Amino acid sequence: MLEIKKIKKSFGENGQFQALKGIDLEVENGEFIGIMGPSGSGKSTLLNMIATIDQPTSGEILLNGVNPGELAPEEIAKFRRRRLGFVFQDFNLLPTLTVEENIILPLTLDGENIKVMKEKLQQVASKLGIAELLKKRIGEISGGQAQRVAVARAMIRRPDLVLADEPTGNLDTKASKDVMSLLTQINQEEKATILMVTHDPYSASFAKRIVFIKDGELLSDFSRAGSQAEFYDQLMLELRKLEGVGHEF
Repeated sequence: MLEIKKIKKSFGENGQFQALKGIDLEVENGEFIGIMGPSGSGKSTLLNMIATIDQPTSGEILLNGVNPGELAPEEIAKFRRRRLGFVFQDFNLLPTLTVEENIILPLTLDGENIKVMKEKLQQVASKLGIAELLKKRIGEISGGQAQRVAVARAMIRRPDLVLADEPTGNLDTKASKDVMSLLTQINQEEKATILMVTHDPYSASFAKRIVFIKDGELLSDFSRAGSQAEFYDQLMLELRKLEGVGHEF
């Protein structure tokens, strides 16, 4: 459902800095993939390309056959709202709005029918266990609850692809586990396709497949075969094998 073909991204006046050096990656429907790599490896740059926040220097990205880079600016914004869901480290929720208003924001921007919005809101809030929070302001809820709200907002349109950028980066251990369990739940129950950038091996162990990136290149790509605990051990072993990068993740 997602095809990344020879993606390159250069920065600088003459393109002297290559952040991505020809990444190829295919993602199937319903996959939960973690992207890992040291600081400056290009993992967040890659996520920005997929998110249509930035454009590649060369190569193409296809989501269910559509290349968003070929769309007009107003169509890209619509594509982003309707086909992609986002979960960020800092939540990106609007503090002046209630939980309810934050969750339905993508529907509001598209002029969705109020009855339909309420139905979708109740469905996602109930499934994610935040129905009792709907009338609260963002400043009145915990970080873990705020990330649940962010996941609800990402899922309200049942997007083709959910992009998560360090979703547990600002959370304590318990909240991190809760959010990762929630992402696992929507992957398994909703068949949501998730692409997650993370530096944390524990969070990565919830994924079903891990892609390692270093210096703008795809270093390795492997899938989970056993339990989550076994996959965590496999991840730690892989990090130790990657000489000079294990301590940077």
